[in-house]
Amino acid sequence: MASSLTCAGVVWALLSFLCAVASCVGFFMPYWLLGSQMDKPVSFGTFRRCSYPVRDEERQATVMLEQCGRYASFQGIPSLEWRICTVVTGVGCGLLLLVGLTALMGCCVSDLISRTIGRVAGGIQFVGGLLIGSGCALYPLGWDSEEVRQTCSNSSDQFVLGSCEIGWAYYCTGSGAVAAMLLCTWLACFAGKKQKHYPY
Repeated sequence: MASSLTCAGVVWALLSFLCAVASCVGFFMPYWLLGSQMDKPVSFGTFRRCSYPVRDEERQATVMLEQCGRYASFQGIPSLEWRICTVVTGVGCGLLLLVGLTALMGCCVSDLISRTIGRVAGGIQFVGGLLIGSGCALYPLGWDSEEVRQTCSNSSDQFVLGSCEIGWAYYCTGSGAVAAMLLCTWLACFAGKKQKHYPY
C-alpha cells in the first residue's frame, strides 16, 4: 500500500484524527457545565442538557426528569451566546473531522496529499481550531441565562460559575482544538511528499 505522507505526515494524520475525535465528542456531550437542581445533578452542553424540570400532573408538583436530550428547537437553547457557540463550534468540529479523515486516507492512497495540500489542510485545521476556541470563549457568556442560574444556586453570571463547575467535555473540546491549532498545523507543513514532476 503506497502512502502520500512522510513519517511526520503519518504522525500528523493520526494526531489530526485524534484531535477531531476529541473535539467532536466533547462538543456532542452535554457535560460542559455541571450543577444541581432540586438535589439532582444537572449538566449542560451547547445544545443538549441532562436532567430538567417537568410538571407532574398526578402529584401536582415539579419533578426532575433525569435523562439527557437536545433542546426542542434551536430557539430553545437558553441564550443567544450558546446558539452562536453551537454553530461556530459545530463548523469547527466539521472542519477538523474533514481534515482528519482526509489525512488518514493519505496514509493509504498515493498522490493524495502533496506538500501544498498538506499546508492547505493545516490552514483549514487552524481555522477549525480557531472556530472551536471562539465557541469555547463564547460559552461563559451564556451563564447568566435563567436555566443556568436555577442550576447554579441563582449565583451564576457571565464568566461567574456560582455553585456550578466546568465539566470534562468543555476541556475535551478545547484541548482538541488547541492541539489542532498548534501541533497539527505545524506538522501539516511537513506532511506531504514532494510531487514527482513528469515530463508530459
